[in-house]
Amino acid sequence: MNLLEQELDYPFAATLPEAGTALEIAPGVKWIRMPLPFALDHINLWLLRDEMDDTNAAGGKRQGWSLVDCCISHETPRAQWETIFATQLEGLPILRVIVTHMHPDHIGLAHWLCQRWSTAQHVCRMWISATDYYAARLGSQSTTGFGGDSTARFFAAHGLTDPQSLEKIRARAGYYPSLVPEVPASFCRLMDGHAVRIGGRDWHCISGYGHAPEHIALHCAQASILISGDMVLPRISTNVSVFDVEPDANPLALFLASIDKFKAVDSGTLTLPSHGRPFRGLHTRIRQLHEHHRDRLAEVIQACTERPRSAADILPVMFKRALDLHQTTFAMGESIAHLHLLWFDGQLRRTLDGDGIYRFSVA
Repeated sequence: MNLLEQELDYPFAATLPEAGTALEIAPGVKWIRMPLPFALDHINLWLLRDEMDDTNAAGGKRQGWSLVDCCISHETPRAQWETIFATQLEGLPILRVIVTHMHPDHIGLAHWLCQRWSTAQHVCRMWISATDYYAARLGSQSTTGFGGDSTARFFAAHGLTDPQSLEKIRARAGYYPSLVPEVPASFCRLMDGHAVRIGGRDWHCISGYGHAPEHIALHCAQASILISGDMVLPRISTNVSVFDVEPDANPLALFLASIDKFKAVDSGTLTLPSHGRPFRGLHTRIRQLHEHHRDRLAEVIQACTERPRSAADILPVMFKRALDLHQTTFAMGESIAHLHLLWFDGQLRRTLDGDGIYRFSVA
């Protein structure tokens, strides 16, 4: 546990749910943990005891579970889900699939799950923000923004010129659809401020920007629980990147403003993140994240004071460890995001040099 983590409270200590099981962490709330084939090697998923109107019985309620997030489309999580269905649902069905945002580890199996649990009597639908729904549909049907020639050209314009790395990025044209091969054909829309009735309790939607187009976290004041998704993570900082589909974006400013919205939630609330362990100390973590980005921005300013820098030049400034290609693509997006915040704030100027590379210097 690092020094920052020591400022947080982990009520379940080192306890983790075993593969194919669901650990009850509050009445009607179960924690599932599934592996990912990335450096970020797991995702947390949540089962919420629920009831929904039964259209086949006047005034009746259909009992079951709402599921929050899905994991990537892959045989390993599908097999784990089948084990959970057989052993952890208390004989009840999945009624709906709630997705915090469109990244593959969160939405990859939504189509399969909705099909798996839809019947002639009840349609299991996906609930998600409209922005992320359409972004996922686009991603699953094209290469836009997730690899291929456009992404390679974008990173090259920001200083990533290694031919081998660029060729590997071009080859990732099918990256998103390989993990999200299909998205449900219809959905229920989640929006900031809306209340979703789950298990007789209101869960309020809190929108967040910068990490995904329109991320939705869920807060239940009655249960004192926040499902924070990827917006507030206890151990690592959320990836905030600029992508080729919106090349002049300023996502870091959006992200920092978004996490401040969570200050309205009581700091003692049990926070359920998508990665890492459930924790208490939400306001402390928000402060830590602000301080983290403040420090990275100061490093970037200092580097650009010494000489004009591209985003690729900033990688060793912001990331002190060796990066594989998968990590490098995220790191490039983060470097551009930090440069862009300073550029939009007027602290840096951006020039497109004769070699076709954007470089940033102190204004």
